[in-house]
Amino acid sequence: MKTITNTFIYLFLLVSYLSTAQSGEVKGKIFDAKTKVPLYAASIKAGKIGTKTDEEGAFLFKLLPGKYLIEISYVGYESKYEEVSLIPDQELTLMIDLEESPTYLETTTVTAGKYETKLSESTVSMEVIKPGLIESTNTTSVEQVLNKVPSVNIIDGQANIRGGSGFSYGAGSRVLLLIDDLPALQADAGYPNWGDIAVENIEQIEVIKGASSALYGSSAMNGLINIRTGYAKSRPITKVALFANTVMNPKDLSRKWWDTPPVEYGASFLHKQKFNKLDLVLGAFTNQGDQFIDSVYDRYVRITTGIRYRITDSLSIGFNTNFNKGKSKNYFLWEDGGANAYKGSASSATQNDKFRFIIDPFLNYFDKHGNRHKLLARWNYISNNNSNNQQNKSNLFYGEYQIQRQFQPLDLVLTAGVTETYSKVDAELYGDTSYHVNNTGLYIQADHKFGDRLKLSFGARYEFNAIYSPEIVGNDTIPGGVDKEAKPVFRVGLNYKLGEGTFLRASWGQGYRFPTIAEKFISTQFSNFPVLPNPKLKSETGWSAELGLKQGFKISEWYGFADISGFWTEYKDMMEFTFLGINGFQSRNIGNTVVKGFDINFAADGRLWGMPTTLLAGYTYIDPKFKNYTRDDSISSSANFNILKYRFKHTVKFDMETQYRGFSFGVSCIYNSNMEAIDQVFNIFISGVKDFRATHPDGFTIFGFRLGYSFNNGLKTTILLNNILNTEYTWRPARLEAPRNISLRLEYNVN
Repeated sequence: MKTITNTFIYLFLLVSYLSTAQSGEVKGKIFDAKTKVPLYAASIKAGKIGTKTDEEGAFLFKLLPGKYLIEISYVGYESKYEEVSLIPDQELTLMIDLEESPTYLETTTVTAGKYETKLSESTVSMEVIKPGLIESTNTTSVEQVLNKVPSVNIIDGQANIRGGSGFSYGAGSRVLLLIDDLPALQADAGYPNWGDIAVENIEQIEVIKGASSALYGSSAMNGLINIRTGYAKSRPITKVALFANTVMNPKDLSRKWWDTPPVEYGASFLHKQKFNKLDLVLGAFTNQGDQFIDSVYDRYVRITTGIRYRITDSLSIGFNTNFNKGKSKNYFLWEDGGANAYKGSASSATQNDKFRFIIDPFLNYFDKHGNRHKLLARWNYISNNNSNNQQNKSNLFYGEYQIQRQFQPLDLVLTAGVTETYSKVDAELYGDTSYHVNNTGLYIQADHKFGDRLKLSFGARYEFNAIYSPEIVGNDTIPGGVDKEAKPVFRVGLNYKLGEGTFLRASWGQGYRFPTIAEKFISTQFSNFPVLPNPKLKSETGWSAELGLKQGFKISEWYGFADISGFWTEYKDMMEFTFLGINGFQSRNIGNTVVKGFDINFAADGRLWGMPTTLLAGYTYIDPKFKNYTRDDSISSSANFNILKYRFKHTVKFDMETQYRGFSFGVSCIYNSNMEAIDQVFNIFISGVKDFRATHPDGFTIFGFRLGYSFNNGLKTTILLNNILNTEYTWRPARLEAPRNISLRLEYNVN
């Protein structure tokens, strides 16, 4: 531990290295040409001498007198060049506007290295979703749009990427959810609360596929999803939207339980404005009404704020808040797979009164030596007053200090930081007692470009985890009432530019996940079956490797890229909830597993018969298995051969939208092959599951269509027809998804 700590201290000092001052002075600001928003971390170079802009788009560096060609560049924008001449003691001021680049390869991302870089230069597989797709698909919860992302599946609220996870009954996640770079999983169960994400103010969604524990910690071993919200622009922006959804008759009319179709409806509001040095964001969202399953609803109101104050050009402070209050009712299982498939089993019903809030203070500071310092914090409070003795409350406190230095002459970016997470959980779910969780992480990442072609990335993290519990849990004794563990993880990646628009990447990264409180200590009932604690549950570790090729193209008026990658992921002591027969369920280490496969993705902007068109498509194949298979490995599985549960081997996704004279037309398609293995308990004990799977052996295909029209006064209306073919399908056993349904969205923008 001492050696590792000394190493991190040395690397922190290296990041704080002071650059040598030069004489002469060039200063100014850089803006987006269209929005006039200052561009942070834009690059200004005169030969090998240069700097980056601060949060106000301002820059300053010194040069010897003489003539220079200054290059101004920013990820996602067209570069500019300025010829200047400096005389002794001159102060030269430049005010530069940059135009956005039309190509996907120039898309700006921050998640892979915690700084702005081009999508084409990433050393890991990434997907980027812009807000246009979110708005045009009437997304009321971000999980709906994430299911359109190639290689990503959301199964009953739980994300998995490239088959790295299956379905774990609402506890534990190998995919980390971030909101504005801060972890956003529920403290006790490691579960994402999708309703806390302000869909009305999403700037961009970035998805990393593959192990990301080195930078982001325990829950990111299969990848991560970063939701980046937006700040105020140069001009005020106000958006108001109304939306509603209702279902049509199911294919099997015997399943129709309603006389009048249920309607789910809601509204959203967003205002963003600058007041001199103060940036203000106000948002509100409400979801009401009833869903397609009898008596199921999720009614809530969410209020968000964002405030940023620029004390100086180098120092800004602020905070974001998110308050969510509501109530819901749901069923985990259908009553049966026949006429009552859209009715829930009374034994699996859960009612919930919830109140949650997130408060995120932050500070950004650029010192005189060019180092960027960030202080981030989060207080996440959750109160779920559930029925069936499943009440739980938790407080999560997160803090992070980050320092970053960009060495311009070396094309080197060093990022280092320390994180601390403390959680306190009180819950009937865990024996009606209190648990405390502590997580400490130290991380470092170096990104270095060698010339114009090769980029190397190296990251390391040392992480400490501890759960403090009663000494006696069930029949198990926990010495001192503490379970603690510390591990280092590493990753390395490269990106090589083979030619114009052609990028080869390779990466290898370790993953590590410590069990959640829910996985180790849950004690409750699940549809008349007990769910047992397992204090002896061990953490899981693993690694993920990838080789990929990204090819950008410009064909006529089309800009885009095609991406193909092969991946191999291995897990040691993988954790999954396992059915133990009449003894119920328990989270266990099921053994060593391997998931390998490949994916092909395609994204483009262009013109179809002269009409502006966007396209996103992908195919993913996975082969999920136990590494050294014996029949005992899958004794609880419905499959008698080597395959992991709750995976789709083949997935195809497609979404295209075209615009014509104010109209927009969109089509979408999702295909998942048959889920070959589930828990055998569903087939044996849950009415209708075995028969439904026998009559639906070929997976499912879902088509959607949308039509919108934008009026000249800022008003836009959109109609969406979902599940056009009225397909009967399930994402997981014993829950039939919505029949053909229709949504209406009315939006008004003032800017």
